[in-house]
Amino acid sequence: MEIDVTLQTLDWIVILAYGVALLGIGFWVSFRQRRAEDLFLASRSLRWPSIGLSIFGTNVDPSMLIAFCGTAYTTGMVIANFEWLAWLCMLLLAMLFVPHYLNTNSRTIPEFIRFRFGRSAYVFLSWYTLFTTIFVWLGTTLYASGILFSQIMDCSFLASILVVIVIATSFTVTGGLAAVVITDAFQSVLIIVGAATMTIISFVKIGSLQTLVDSVPVDYWILIRPVNDPEFPWPAMFLGYPVLGIWFFCADQTIVQRVLGAKDLRHGQLGVVFAAYLKILPPFLFMLTGIFCYVLHPNLANPDDAFLTMVTNYLPVGMVGLIIAVLAASLISTVDSALNSLSTVFTLDIYVSKFHPDASKEQITRVSRISTIGAAAIAVLCALFMKGVGKNLFDLIMTIISFVAPPISAVFVIGVLWKRATSSAAIWTLIAGSIVSLSVGVCHLQDWPNKQFWPHYMLLSFYLFVGICTLMVAVSRGTRKSSEEQALSTLREIYTSQNTQPRLVWCLWGVLAVIMLILYLIFN
Repeated sequence: MEIDVTLQTLDWIVILAYGVALLGIGFWVSFRQRRAEDLFLASRSLRWPSIGLSIFGTNVDPSMLIAFCGTAYTTGMVIANFEWLAWLCMLLLAMLFVPHYLNTNSRTIPEFIRFRFGRSAYVFLSWYTLFTTIFVWLGTTLYASGILFSQIMDCSFLASILVVIVIATSFTVTGGLAAVVITDAFQSVLIIVGAATMTIISFVKIGSLQTLVDSVPVDYWILIRPVNDPEFPWPAMFLGYPVLGIWFFCADQTIVQRVLGAKDLRHGQLGVVFAAYLKILPPFLFMLTGIFCYVLHPNLANPDDAFLTMVTNYLPVGMVGLIIAVLAASLISTVDSALNSLSTVFTLDIYVSKFHPDASKEQITRVSRISTIGAAAIAVLCALFMKGVGKNLFDLIMTIISFVAPPISAVFVIGVLWKRATSSAAIWTLIAGSIVSLSVGVCHLQDWPNKQFWPHYMLLSFYLFVGICTLMVAVSRGTRKSSEEQALSTLREIYTSQNTQPRLVWCLWGVLAVIMLILYLIFN
């Protein structure tokens, strides 16, 4: 089914206004930031509202909007697990990992690993982080943008991704993390307002809650599916998702960098809590729209057309432009965050650490900007490559994450929780675990030797995680600590040194836990 999106003059005015506002904010912040440090951590001045909104904006991209809406069209609210289970991983980020990250004064995730396990693991993770940022963040997001905007704007796939990458690169190069976070906050507000408006208009077209409930299968409202469910069995969801989530939310540079730039521990933790509360919204903003589309258009040939079907059929002139601006906002927010994170890791962990430890601030700034532009060019090539894979967008993204995550999640969880873990175990776990996990992932993506051979990709991710953890524990038991390793302070020692207590933060997590329990009771 070809979706015909006709933009009127008012739509173009709204889109233009968004573009001018975004670039204006981005360059205004950019010209206020002059020091090299500002490019990476915004002088460690970020407060909790901007941290939370930036994490949310980075996490929301068009692949989520389109894929979640399309998956909800065919399976209902079960896809909400990907959002509503995230708070558990974000709890780990705020209360376990953030205190250690800030206490060790880490500027990047690989730097933290260098503090804990020494240089070998640090070098490996630096290159691994570049790889995952290019493929998981930049490549897939640009791929989604090419599909989306080539359809909406009636232009070529290549032209679509070039426009997005040029806009995102422009203020990322000049303003660094400060510009990225401020523009992310602006775009997050726009995403929430625009998506909520569309959800409300769609519901009004259906007429009533009773009509909605009566018009869809009963299992559309079930979050916990049986073991034999072909798409989302509960063991895969509840065992596999934490493996993906620990890497994604706790150990990935693109997400964690916002917290590393926090003013202090309290602002970092409150920012993560705020982002966790915002994660309640996507199922209501994006997934319900897919269910509404099922009620109003039950015979779509391609479920991935659900989102644009609702846009073209039910939004008035001007609102179509707003929704396109929302999609552009989610795209650029993710791309600029990934570019900044990649530039930070390459500049600090590879260029400065390995080649030029005595580099001046001017050299660091120049290399950071050059690496951002280089990453943008490589990301365009990755998106063109993914265009030829021909796999469902949501499945492609989640499958890639499922096989990237296990070795990193294992090293970070064991490294933080177990003092006996050694540097030898860390490097062997990273190398062997990555080779095995990525090799299994390639076979799974290619359905080799056959599709029935493999369990669900998230369950497979859990099995890999358990095996890799076992390897790390075994090697740690058989090796001694090296002189490069440093012990982590206890959480009590960290809070004492920071002269702060996390009582308010724990109370907020407790309230969120009650909210999530209520939601799971309602939808089961």
